[in-house]
Amino acid sequence: MIYTVTFNPSLDYIVRVENFKLGEVNRTYYENILPGGKGINVSIVLKNMGHDSTALGFMAGFTGREIADRLKTYGVASDFITVKEGLSRINVKMKSNEESEINGQGPKITEENIEELYAKLDALKAGDTLVISGSVPNTLPGDMYERIMSRLDGRGIDIVVDATRDLLVNVLKYHPFLIKPNNHELGEIYGVELKTREEVIPYAKKLQEQGARNVLISMAGEGAVFISEKGDVLKSEAPKGKVVNSVGAGDSMVAGFLTGYMESDGDYEKAFKMGLCTGSASAFSPDLATRPEVEALLKTI
Repeated sequence: MIYTVTFNPSLDYIVRVENFKLGEVNRTYYENILPGGKGINVSIVLKNMGHDSTALGFMAGFTGREIADRLKTYGVASDFITVKEGLSRINVKMKSNEESEINGQGPKITEENIEELYAKLDALKAGDTLVISGSVPNTLPGDMYERIMSRLDGRGIDIVVDATRDLLVNVLKYHPFLIKPNNHELGEIYGVELKTREEVIPYAKKLQEQGARNVLISMAGEGAVFISEKGDVLKSEAPKGKVVNSVGAGDSMVAGFLTGYMESDGDYEKAFKMGLCTGSASAFSPDLATRPEVEALLKTI
């Protein structure tokens, strides 16, 4: 079974405005409300690809209930912990001549809530997969990733981590099954600028030397690079297409990789290609990738 953790899920209120003017009344010509958060995106795309998962995390108030209800419309199961104080956040994503975002804060998560999450994670079994992704809200300890991975260490659970900087580097000692920074995040870790696939390879290998089993580097239009635990180096340019919405593309790549890995009995090359095409399919669509969109792109690479 696959589980995803989103510490601070949201309702993403997406609006489009013609020629937005600051300080004036602006009217939208497009509106949409989607359940948001990196782990939630992974769960939705997994379902679109034909695989079940359970979304874990924290929710509060009427917005939290709405997140869970909207996940049901995608066929995604959730097992969120209900937080008493505050509301699950609403993130406003305004698209006009430029893109602007206002992200909410989220509820106050207590130590008791954290223990409830630990109890759910303790129920995972050998062979399960856990995806931990995204930032840690200021109401949680900054080392939540480490705490979770330390707790689950040695239990045969494949853990996928999609995080930045110290959140990622500090968990490498627990040998995550897969990590997926993008090239900019990889460059930030080592204080370099990485633009090409060839430049990425030696630094991706460094993350592997520090403990990661498999390293997948997303590079937007430049494609992706994958370093497997077997020592294979795979790289590919991105499929051709017009980018409509890049939000969720990296999460979709994770879901696609897991899909390819499961459906091929652990063939990393097939997993890599599926991940690349799933990330691109989301980028080329206003919504998250669907199976037909991914399969159409697979025929082009």
